[in-house]
Amino acid sequence: ECREDGKGTVNVCGLSEHRIDDTEHLMSVIDNGNGIRAAGSTGMNTDSSRSHAILHIVVVDPKDRFHGRFTFIDLAGSERGADTLECDRTTRLEGAEINKSLLALKECIRALDQGKKHIPFRGSKLTAVLRDCFMGNSR
Repeated sequence: ECREDGKGTVNVCGLSEHRIDDTEHLMSVIDNGNGIRAAGSTGMNTDSSRSHAILHIVVVDPKDRFHGRFTFIDLAGSERGADTLECDRTTRLEGAEINKSLLALKECIRALDQGKKHIPFRGSKLTAVLRDCFMGNSR
């Protein structure tokens, strides 16, 4: 579940934040995240990602002053309805949500590219969470 606070920051319930001081700890956190990521079987792929994964790395100095942020995104692949016909209802609904979020992401990118004033970030949870990555001086 995503919630927007009074400052306009989107927060995802259940996420955790970790202070990382070395590469080994970072890899451990990434492995843990991959371990809890939803996966399942579809007609096209026996080990299909059923969710998107986002890793934000915030760079701060020893005095906790912000210096920047890296965002890594692993998107679940789009799904054709025909490839999930033999799957259960939950898998088909997951596929529909994946496609909805990918379409919303495409619409946000298109609106930014065309210089539109309104960017439809609220089209999906994915685009709501990634809104800060598209705004300001992000590159």
